[in-house]
Amino acid sequence: MRIVVVGGHGQIALRLLRLLPDGTAVGVVRNRDQVPDLEATGQEGAIFDLEEDPMAELAILLQGADAVVFAAGAGPGSGAARKATVDQNGAILCAEAAQEAGVRRFVQISATGVDQPPPPGTEESWAAYVTAKRVAEEDLRARDLDWTILRPGRLIDGQGTGLVRLTDPPAERGDIPREDVAAVIAELIRTGAGVHRTLELHGGPVPIAEAVAAL
Repeated sequence: MRIVVVGGHGQIALRLLRLLPDGTAVGVVRNRDQVPDLEATGQEGAIFDLEEDPMAELAILLQGADAVVFAAGAGPGSGAARKATVDQNGAILCAEAAQEAGVRRFVQISATGVDQPPPPGTEESWAAYVTAKRVAEEDLRARDLDWTILRPGRLIDGQGTGLVRLTDPPAERGDIPREDVAAVIAELIRTGAGVHRTLELHGGPVPIAEAVAAL
């Protein structure tokens, strides 16, 4: 298989690249200085800027891929404007490029609690993030792709437990190690499970392979 991970230098993405068999994935980043980190996972690196480069260039990069993972994000230190340009518009551009390239399998990392607009008084950057993720989800659901939207709970570092709660929304919020999020994505890709599903992911009592097989 050939898996393309857009936003390949993110914390979940790097963990995912390490889990995939060597030489089967490409991590896409905008900063050339990050390519050695991608290569250190046993995978390739490719350069594309979601905010600046044309969709057609990404479509060329995606040609021949078996699956695309959208793992990009503006990051916690960014302002509201970049939530729209990366988390929202970047996701939409990536899905469009997948369609253009004929890649059907598309896994998008979203966030829990984005179904409803943020309440009045919500901090501007967080409100923009929630809105961006919701709009990106809505766009993906309308596309003719074998999509899965994965909504992790509060992300934490440290070793994964291998045990999760993977359910349809709404779901009780909980923590989830980034390592376990990466492992769930790898299993979704390996098995092809979860097509046309929006899934909440939190720490729980079920082994990852079992949770994915139950979808």
